[in-house]
Amino acid sequence: MLISAVACENLMPIIKLIKNGVIPLIQIGIPIVLILLGMLDLGKAVMASKEDEIKSAQKLLIKRCIYAVAIFFVVLIVQLVFSLVDNSGDLGQNSWYDCWKQA
Repeated sequence: MLISAVACENLMPIIKLIKNGVIPLIQIGIPIVLILLGMLDLGKAVMASKEDEIKSAQKLLIKRCIYAVAIFFVVLIVQLVFSLVDNSGDLGQNSWYDCWKQA
């Protein structure tokens, strides 16, 4: 889809918000929160000194770490796929990805 330079200028505040605010929040903030919550659960289980709670908290922490890594890489993979899709189009035409790169 072709996007004019005027449309890029009109969309620039939204693109900057998404690129500099929402994506880093998803890519970095959510994994940090997941790991912190897992550490809190493990800390509670250790303070309770119950072996079965510690084992379940360890499993939960490992799962949350895996989810955190997956969330981090899913964002990177989506960005890579979109850049590859954009590069497969006609050369010399403005596209949405050109607006994205300008932001």
